[in-house]
Amino acid sequence: MPTKTNLSESPNDIAVDLTNPGPGTGSIAPRARFTSGLPELSLNGDWRFLLSGSVEAAPLDVGSESFDDGDWSTIPVPSSWPMLGHGKPAYTNVQFPFPVDPPFVPDANPVGDHRLRFQASDDFTSGAILRFDGIDSAGTIWLNGQLLGTTRGSRLPSEFDVTGILRAGQNLLVVRVVQWSAASYIEDQDMWWLPGIFRDVTLLSAPSGAIRDVFVHADFTPDGHGLLRVEAEGSVEPPVVTLAELGLTDGEPGATIDLGVVEPWSAESPRLYAVEVVTPLQTVRLRVGFRTITVEDAQLKVNGTRILFRGVNRHEHHPDFGRAVPAQTIIDELKLMKRFNINAIRTSHYPPNALLLELADELGFYLIDECDLETHGFEPNGWRRNPSGEPSYRAAYLDRMARTVERDKNHASVILWSLGNESGVGDNLRAMAEWTKRRDPSRLVHYEGVWGSPDYVDVYSRMYASIADMRAIGEHTEVPLADPIAQAHRTSLPFIQCEYIHAMGNGPGGMSEYQALFEEFPQLQGGFVWEWLEHGIRQYTEDGTEFYAYGGDFGEVVHDGNFVIDGLVTADRVPRPGLIDYKKVVEPVRITIADDWTTATISNLYDFVGLSHLVFDWSVTGSTGELASGRLGRVTAEPQEAAVVALPAEVTEQLEVSRILTISARLAAAAEWADAGHELAWGQAGEIVAAPVAIDPVAPTLGTDTITVGPGEFDRASGRLVRLKGLEVDGLTLNLWRAPTDNDNGHDRDQKELRTDAQVWDDSGLPRLERRHVAVELEGSTLVVRDRYGSATVDSVVDVTSTWRSSGSELGVEIEVVPGPNWSGTWARVGFDLTLPASLQQVSWAGLGPGPGYPDTGQAQRRGWFDLSVDELQENYARPQENGSRAGVTELALADATSDARLTVRGVGFSFAVRPWSQAVLAAADHPFDLVRDGRLHLTLDARQHGIGTAACGPGVLPGYRLEPQSVAFAIVFE
Repeated sequence: MPTKTNLSESPNDIAVDLTNPGPGTGSIAPRARFTSGLPELSLNGDWRFLLSGSVEAAPLDVGSESFDDGDWSTIPVPSSWPMLGHGKPAYTNVQFPFPVDPPFVPDANPVGDHRLRFQASDDFTSGAILRFDGIDSAGTIWLNGQLLGTTRGSRLPSEFDVTGILRAGQNLLVVRVVQWSAASYIEDQDMWWLPGIFRDVTLLSAPSGAIRDVFVHADFTPDGHGLLRVEAEGSVEPPVVTLAELGLTDGEPGATIDLGVVEPWSAESPRLYAVEVVTPLQTVRLRVGFRTITVEDAQLKVNGTRILFRGVNRHEHHPDFGRAVPAQTIIDELKLMKRFNINAIRTSHYPPNALLLELADELGFYLIDECDLETHGFEPNGWRRNPSGEPSYRAAYLDRMARTVERDKNHASVILWSLGNESGVGDNLRAMAEWTKRRDPSRLVHYEGVWGSPDYVDVYSRMYASIADMRAIGEHTEVPLADPIAQAHRTSLPFIQCEYIHAMGNGPGGMSEYQALFEEFPQLQGGFVWEWLEHGIRQYTEDGTEFYAYGGDFGEVVHDGNFVIDGLVTADRVPRPGLIDYKKVVEPVRITIADDWTTATISNLYDFVGLSHLVFDWSVTGSTGELASGRLGRVTAEPQEAAVVALPAEVTEQLEVSRILTISARLAAAAEWADAGHELAWGQAGEIVAAPVAIDPVAPTLGTDTITVGPGEFDRASGRLVRLKGLEVDGLTLNLWRAPTDNDNGHDRDQKELRTDAQVWDDSGLPRLERRHVAVELEGSTLVVRDRYGSATVDSVVDVTSTWRSSGSELGVEIEVVPGPNWSGTWARVGFDLTLPASLQQVSWAGLGPGPGYPDTGQAQRRGWFDLSVDELQENYARPQENGSRAGVTELALADATSDARLTVRGVGFSFAVRPWSQAVLAAADHPFDLVRDGRLHLTLDARQHGIGTAACGPGVLPGYRLEPQSVAFAIVFE
């Protein structure tokens, strides 16, 4: 056991210790977490608590048993104290919120003192260990007045031997948590700074002679056998290893045992076996999966088979509890991931709550288990004094890696150890990797910051690599490294995107193109979306309106705004449109239906399993609903193979215009994470064709101030549409802009010197377009309105000619948009705004739905007929922005639920968005509560739209989805 530090309780001595860049003191050597078969006592609950502004202001002798804490408040443990009104949360991404002067920290350094009196039984007096699973950031621990030591490494366990200090009966545990220390310089992960004892505190019985540590090696051989070797440390009596299911009753620790044929573990088939390590004193229980991880032919293989990561990056966050995420929340979110076809998690950027490892083994996930390490705040200063290259931090780096590996080494789900995230380069990283390879050669080592060049990494990992870069890697045409040895090493490695398709706000766009490359090139083995979860903190306005707060909402002097709000789900784990699209993009079964509906090709994209766990249902729908349905016979296809299935005659009998055939792959039986019938994949065929409207024009009628064209009335002077079917309206007005999305406001990762899309649009004057009426002309039975649009300070204009005609009950318009010279960059859209009465709250349409879609998003939207309210059409992003467009529309109807007022719009493949506020209000809002309804309905009909991309932190909009200034013809009919 390391020597305990003779740390006094004086503020000066504690302050000096906070500048020590080394690991914590006094704890026992790191070891695996396992069910020991011995008593445990949870020390979670209400603790006495006092917050002080600095070490100097904190009380003296707080660890003494005679100290009086009677006037202190209480706080639950686990918790993050700023979430409970003790101080405030603060958010930064890269930048440190304090001077970059390692290893020193500011005098203004919050201190949270925690004290707990608890009862211990005789079960613990013959030997006990006190375990802290997570203290953010620097803890000092006393038990019964005796100093146990200090903790460093916030997201890692610290264990203290309290034998001889713990008493039967009442005990006093005191923990002083200080927010900033020298360790804070290597904990600059992109998340809220939230100090506290945020994970479990547990007392473990550990009598002399008990098993101290267990390391299980469970390999799967090419001939299908399971090889088991168990290392057990610390027991006086020689343990016996058993695996009853496979007939093992007397295995010897340290020996490699061939168990014969076993069922292997994979994320698709997470088969676990119960292993016991038995002594007269205890029975240690572990759940073991047999699998082998290798790199062959520049491919990462599990059990000899190439795998494809359909992954996410996962932080630990809760909107009410901060870092203290309840167990049920973790259970629910991993089941949600499974339901959305996710098979891999990168534990960004620290080891997760230990429960997640157990669930990943059981439910089936591949894990990149990442060390609690990030030094990103040194990058803005040119990486000067980066701890990764500082010898004074070497021991801390090695300590953190050891605690990561030792805790999680028995989990089948862990297939890569990651050294950390965005910590530059330096010899300390190499030392971590070399130690890891010696300790656990069965797994691979990951670190993104070196792009696969040094020999200590086993995968070529990058963040946000572009489509062009990935294709070059797959085709082996990437610009080579200068060092031929390093180049040869990198070329031999599998490639993964440890972060990609940045999911922030509306988006991400361009997912399908990435997936196509993963499936085309064996070396490209998928990636991990940044990220799973938005980190909003639930707050309320004075009138009780709920919203998610982000950086700057708590008065931080330095912060990174809403960059903490990036995820596929909200902070409450509600799926965003991006997750729904991702599920479709990475679906494990692809269904393609022949044009004549006679056959369907069902491709099995699983790596290990067939399709016997699925059933395939079909249905045909039309504008009146479902017309026919059924279930296909058994479909058989081996992994990475396809089956062509003949469809029943009753399917082809429904092949008519404006009918949609859908085939769904569903779970045949309930899984632990979903009910029977849960849909995993689907395919469609058929088109929705707009019913033709024949317009035999009638002549317009001239009034004193208006011109009437069928059901439409126009202002005679300006040509603006002011009334339609008796409804007061205003439009159609050209719109080339949108309320910028987070991606529109982002710099393309590969072209950061260029302006953002939002800046381009602003410089071009798109938010400020003004209409100048040119002419209103009657040409036979048509009304022709000519307008020119421009903006203050710029000389780029757009000419718009609208030709209106009516047969009496319908009103049709053909619009020509022609840009003048001097345009550059892109437009956000070519759309036409129409304001309507707010009473038209019910919206139905034929096209893609029910969710939103833009040129490079909406992969999960189906062809069909849909009904939603105006409110249901809005996507309530934490920072308001362009949202809710429905694409591929042939017919749109807006209706008043309390009257017969109804407006229908027909066209060919247009998009629409409808809102109770203007785009200007949407763009100006910082939070949803800023969106004020103005008593009108704002409808935008789009002929073209610019894509979404991922420029919030990644590549921008791909060339095929960029909207360059161009002439556009657009036609619709109101009826």
